[in-house]
Amino acid sequence: MKKVYLDNASTTAMRPEVIQEMTKIMLEDYGNPSSTHSFGRNGKTILELSRKSIAKHLNCTAQEIIFTSGGTEADNWILRSSVEDLKVQRIITSKIEHHAVLHTVWALQDEYKIQVDYVNVNTDGSLDLTHLSNLLADEKKTLVSLMHVNNETGTVLDLDRVSLICKQYNALFHSDTVQSVGKTEIDLQKTPVDFILASAHKFHGPKGIGFAFIRKNSGLQPLLFGGEQEKGLRAGTEAVHQIAGMAKALSISYEKLDEERAYISSIKNYLIEQLEIHFPDFRINGKKDDFYNIINIILPFSSDKTSMLLFSLDMKGIAVSRGSACQSGSIKPSHVLNEMLSETDLKLPNLRISFSHYNTKEDIDWLIESLKTV
Repeated sequence: MKKVYLDNASTTAMRPEVIQEMTKIMLEDYGNPSSTHSFGRNGKTILELSRKSIAKHLNCTAQEIIFTSGGTEADNWILRSSVEDLKVQRIITSKIEHHAVLHTVWALQDEYKIQVDYVNVNTDGSLDLTHLSNLLADEKKTLVSLMHVNNETGTVLDLDRVSLICKQYNALFHSDTVQSVGKTEIDLQKTPVDFILASAHKFHGPKGIGFAFIRKNSGLQPLLFGGEQEKGLRAGTEAVHQIAGMAKALSISYEKLDEERAYISSIKNYLIEQLEIHFPDFRINGKKDDFYNIINIILPFSSDKTSMLLFSLDMKGIAVSRGSACQSGSIKPSHVLNEMLSETDLKLPNLRISFSHYNTKEDIDWLIESLKTV
């Protein structure tokens, strides 16, 4: 049976060069990077070269890159330490953030009784930045937490503009950049965001590894204790092979960015053309020109098709989703679409389709043919 993977916002296939790099290190450089003998020193060298490589691509210092297990840990750490250690009294976020942010904010609200305000969401999934400015007029010590690229709709936040708004009001700015690191340029010298983060498996690297950018002199304190690794900010023996795999994946992603972005954009545009031909009443949740590798659509099918749609496509060998994979077991409608759509539209079949450079026009043709049978 033909297999078509169109769920790249959930996770991506590892590049062969990354697997090769990790395999070599697991076989040859297995020393603990905190050890002083030659095995440990070799591991430490790989670790710090990887850190420098990642920092170079984001135009920040190596000391500002801290390795984590992924985006969820980094979000929890930054938000929690901001309240506990930086004495943030209020968090401004939105109701369309990833649950790694929203659930952490709600927990902090319960524990510390901090004020939580939500930026208004427009019907196209964009945020009302005038409303953000109005909220920031209150002078409480504030952390703004808004994601760069929405993982369900591909809506893009203007990082530069929000960074400048936050700076104007002396607010800290944290952005979950899991969907954008490795897929678009981020210049941390040009964009004065305080905290960003990444997960390697979103840009063809290994699962279980990521990093946080913590702007120097932020005052953030560790979430985990037990060792002096990562400048005392993240205890635990570093997974050298995963970190090297992540650095390799990021390097290749940025080396091939222009070429792969153009190709993936052409695949997305081809899908839109085919949907317009075969399902002319379909609608895009968000904007046609949102992030180039994600599209979220409502299909012109009856609402009774909703519950079986993913199963029907899976039977055809097609992997897509209805939203974040972190909540894919839930029967509730997407919390993101809930902020954008009417109750009637929420009941209709919707799909999040997300692409990589491994996809082809033939994949799209098979998706269209399979949707016809539904």
